[in-house]
Formats: sequence, C-alpha cells, structure tokens
Amino acid sequence: MGLKLNIAATSLLLLLASAAEVSGDTIFDVTKYGARTDGNSDISQALLKAWGDACSSPVASTVMIPDGTYALGQIIIAGPCKAPINFVVQGTVKAPVDTSRFRAEAGWIAFRQIDQFTLSGGGVFDGQGKTVWGRKCPSSEYCKQLPINLRFNFITNSMVKDITSRDSKQFHINLLGCKNLTFYNVVISAPEESLNTDGIHIGRSSGINITDSTIGTGDDCVSIGDGSEQINIQRVTCGPGHGISVGSLGKYPNEEPVVGISVKNCTLTNTQNGVRVKTWPASHQGTASEMHFEDIIMNNVGNPIIIDQEYCPHNQCNLKSPSRIKLSNVSFRNIRGTTSTQVAVKLVCSQEVPCEDVELGYINLEYNGNEGPAMSQCKNIKPNLPGTQLPRICA
Repeated sequence: MGLKLNIAATSLLLLLASAAEVSGDTIFDVTKYGARTDGNSDISQALLKAWGDACSSPVASTVMIPDGTYALGQIIIAGPCKAPINFVVQGTVKAPVDTSRFRAEAGWIAFRQIDQFTLSGGGVFDGQGKTVWGRKCPSSEYCKQLPINLRFNFITNSMVKDITSRDSKQFHINLLGCKNLTFYNVVISAPEESLNTDGIHIGRSSGINITDSTIGTGDDCVSIGDGSEQINIQRVTCGPGHGISVGSLGKYPNEEPVVGISVKNCTLTNTQNGVRVKTWPASHQGTASEMHFEDIIMNNVGNPIIIDQEYCPHNQCNLKSPSRIKLSNVSFRNIRGTTSTQVAVKLVCSQEVPCEDVELGYINLEYNGNEGPAMSQCKNIKPNLPGTQLPRICA
C-alpha cells in the first residue's frame, strides 16, 4: 500500500511541477541582480539576493539562472519560504577548483529546510572534480573535506527534475532528513576512475522516488544509508559504477532501521557490482527489512546479486566477530543478463543473526568468462527459491 501511494505522489508532484513552470509565477532572474555569464565572476551574492526576495514572496515564485556559464562558490540556499518556490537552472554552473576554503559539511550547494520546492530547467551543475580524483580517499582525511555537489537537507514535498550533476569532487547528491522528495529525469555523470563519487546517497529520509534517470560514476549509482524508509527506484540506468546498494550498515552506533526499499525495472551495465545489501562485521546492532529487487537487467556486471554481511573494504575489520544487523524479508526476482565474475550470486549472512525470509526467483545470469559456468556462494542462509535458477543457488 505504501509503495502505491509513493508512486501516486510522484505523479502528482510531476503534474504540480509542470503546472508551476508554465504558470504566472514572479521570476527572480539572477542576472537582474548582477550575475554575469563570463564563467569567472562568482554569482553567489546575486543568487542569495534573488533567493531571498523569492523566498519571502507570499505567492509562488521562480528563481532563474538563465542560459550561460556561471561561477558559483560554496552556498547555502535555505528556507522556510512563504510559498511554493521553483529554482530553474538553464545554464551551466561551475564549482571552484580550489577547495581550501570549503566547509565540507555544507557541500558545494546545499538546499535546506524548504517545503514545496522544485529544482529543474535542464541545466548542469559542474563540480570540476577532475583535479582531485587522484588522491587515495579511503586513507586520506583530505578526501573527507571534498564537497558534495548538491546537498538536500530536510526538504519536503518537493521535486528535482531535468538537471545534470557532472564531475562532483565527492558524492553528487546527498539526502538527509528529507520526506516526499522525487528525482525524475536526472543525469549524473563522472568517469569510472573518479573516487567516492556516489550518484545519490540517501540517509534518514522517507518517501524518496528516483525514476527515469541515468547515473554513471566511480562509486555506487545509488547508496541507501540507515534510517531510509519507503525508497522507490524505478527505470534507472546505472553504469559505470559500483551498482545500487543498501548500506553499508552497522559501522556506527544508534543507526536507524532501513525499511521498505524497492528497486525495479533498472538496467546495470559494466558495473563492479549489481544490486547488493552490505553490512559490516563486528557491527553495532540494527535491522534492515522489506527490501525488494525486481526486473533487473545485468549487462556484464560483476557480482550481480549480493548480500554481504562481511563487508570489509581495505581489510580494516574483525571478521571473527559477526555482523549484528538483522536482515529480513528480502527478495531478488526476475534478474537476468550477463555477469563478468564467475560468482554471480553471493549470499553471505551473519552467523549471529542469520538472514530471514530471503527469496530468489527466476534468476538467469550467464558468465562471460572461460573458467566455467556461473556459480553461487552461500553462508548462513536457506533462501526460498521459486521458479528457475541459473546458476543453481546454494546447491
């Protein structure tokens, strides 16, 4: 029932967003506030003035960045506003190359505490991340200071559509505390070698829809963190990248439950992983449930189906102590295509809290290599196996 309401809300938001763009809203054009299209002059002050006037308007309004190339420094665009507000970006906005003065927790562009907000226009947010991707981020504090292209904090009943995030220095889009927020026809682009450039990361948010979008990065196309509820991902094209992931979970104390994840009708191509759920060994206690992956096409994907409760990048974990994240009500249905790794299905559950009610139905994955047929790997799990299975699972 919750998922049906979620989809209905998406349709309603699309209609409202389209109606708003063609209505008689007052337009606050940043070029009227002194913004210049030379690509070098920082438009931060012009944008903040335009936003302030629009946000204080008692009627629906639109802030516009028209066609052209603009330089924009680190900025926080905050509500609450008095009426619904649109932010239309038609041009290309470029981030500073030098990040020495950035406050990392704020991101490059942060939207905060806004209700009934629409970001659209067909424009591009260019993070200019190429200059920083060569660092070894997992072992460097420097990388934690790199800005996320777009942060959405406590945004409600809103829509992001028809925009592009390009070459972010770190994550492209990060959500925190958002409710009823839809991403539609969003393009996220960074090369495979760009480190830590997750497409969309969702944390402690509910009623999030990501539909009809194209995401290619050097990390997860979509990553879902703790406290995520009723997340609907449909018709997303993913690749390159690390796939679509729930987790990793359990690294920090007091993580909130993950409940109600639907990934459906997506295509993954040349990604390092497919659809996966990952938790840390020696973890803090937690739960993740009602996670369903259905109608997924895999094109030369490594590790297409994964539950990994021994997730330990860089070998910095105590694998002798099991994960304490309880996984339940998980399904993988109608997943087909080709795998670039011989182990096509990996189901490694916790010895302390084994997975419950896991189903794999109608799986058809063929291995591209020469070592033999596709295989499965199972540990601490007895899944339900309706329909056909290729490879044979947990046999």
